[in-house]
Amino acid sequence: MKLDPIVISLLDTDLYKFNMDQVIFHKHTDLIGEYYFVCRNKGVRFTPEMLEEINAQIDHLCTLTFTKDELDYLRSIRFIKDDYVEFLRLWRPIRDYVETSLDPDGTLHIAVKGPMFSAMQFEIFLLEIVNEVYFRFAYDYDRLLESAKQRLDAKIADFGAGKYTFTFSEFGCRRRLSREWEDVVVRRLAGETDACIGTSNVYLAKKYGLKPIGTYAHEFVQMYQGIDSIPLAYTNHYAMRDWYDEYQGDNGTALTDTVTTDLFLLDFNRANANNYTGVRHDSGDPYEWGEKIIKHYESYGIDPKTKLLLFSDSLDFDRAEALYRHFKDRAKVSFGIGTFCSNDTEAGALNIVIKLQYVNGRPVAKLSDAAGKAMCMDENYLKYLRASVDFRLNRGK
Repeated sequence: MKLDPIVISLLDTDLYKFNMDQVIFHKHTDLIGEYYFVCRNKGVRFTPEMLEEINAQIDHLCTLTFTKDELDYLRSIRFIKDDYVEFLRLWRPIRDYVETSLDPDGTLHIAVKGPMFSAMQFEIFLLEIVNEVYFRFAYDYDRLLESAKQRLDAKIADFGAGKYTFTFSEFGCRRRLSREWEDVVVRRLAGETDACIGTSNVYLAKKYGLKPIGTYAHEFVQMYQGIDSIPLAYTNHYAMRDWYDEYQGDNGTALTDTVTTDLFLLDFNRANANNYTGVRHDSGDPYEWGEKIIKHYESYGIDPKTKLLLFSDSLDFDRAEALYRHFKDRAKVSFGIGTFCSNDTEAGALNIVIKLQYVNGRPVAKLSDAAGKAMCMDENYLKYLRASVDFRLNRGK
């Protein structure tokens, strides 16, 4: 089976890739990153035919460049700067940075190695490719598509009937059923409900006149673990400092859980709490997290109603509605909903990730607020990072 191109535009990625890359372009062009693919589902087997198609799709991806129209659109985003757009005019994905292989048991391996400002851009594109190839090869795609249509119809009807009352952004790039289906989902949710206020997919935001949504991901904070001069337990401090220096309070939703929310809050001082528009939840109990964040704002005399709580961890609409009702009178509340929008079918979705594992040859890790989400290829380093975090938490400063 040969598929049409899966990625047809370099805008077909999450906004935060451009946001993070702009900071790296301005401040950290000396960093070399290594990213590795993991499928967390048990029993998933990729085939040699899938690998062949994945490689063909990567080959096609690496022929793409930004068009003038796409560059003009990026320039229209108020916090994307002209010099970075000019860099993107010259940039393209480089095939030599990506290596793929397949074990006899069907385990797929993908590694991306290169300068951070270039290597980091592959993540979303590769996940889009892997996911679509897998579902088109392993299933009756037309049947999956029909079940997805039925479920989308039901979601839209529930919004119309008042079952759901919250607003959200579509965050479905990385685990979508297909490019064509994410397009349908965004078009219909934005056009047939008042709830979908934006999308992380820059291509679809441009296509449908929606707000592109996103700030930064775990890899941005992890990156600072690879810089020799930065103590491990202070990576949030340096990441937020660089982010604020770049964006001056614009584009300011901070991710809390890269090395635990408790550690993050030690660096989320009065200045940061005031300067950032809000915070994003991506692991651990969302209710406990929300209460902790509200208490933190109140400890500085900041009205939580002026700040955003953005929830984005494995959400469906029922979970989002329950969280909205719980917090809506105490803070601004919104949601980033991914797989439940872009790959809700009769088949279970893949839980696939591509995570930063080394920077300048040094291991890096995400701890998160849920033990199962920790990811590091070097167990000794993971223990050292946890000890560093615990030491600072015990000091309390």
